[in-house]
Amino acid sequence: MSTDTQDDGDDLEERVSNFLRRNFPQIQMHGGSAAIQNIDRETGEVHIQLGGACSGCGISPMTIQAIKSRMVKEIPEIEQVHADTGMDGGGGHGGGMSPSFPGETSDDGEDDEGPQAPF
Repeated sequence: MSTDTQDDGDDLEERVSNFLRRNFPQIQMHGGSAAIQNIDRETGEVHIQLGGACSGCGISPMTIQAIKSRMVKEIPEIEQVHADTGMDGGGGHGGGMSPSFPGETSDDGEDDEGPQAPF
């Protein structure tokens, strides 16, 4: 029976991987990555780590939310998804860092309004 459980776990991991590849190709196309950190079959929890260009990306919070909401709908065994970029400073928000923009500096302590609009 443990072999069946192991096979089911492998199948679940494969389905989660396929879900990420199929539903979020933009992650890889934009230089990011999505890796399964852990799948707990008993609780139905999966932990996903976004990396590469996802770290500090301004839209990574939206990508994370989409992964969380769509995965539980598509894969019945999954009850909860934990996904983050690992750049949330330990606050547990899972939203990543604030993105940086051209013309913005943060090391001098002064507010920078960023680049000027061309009009």
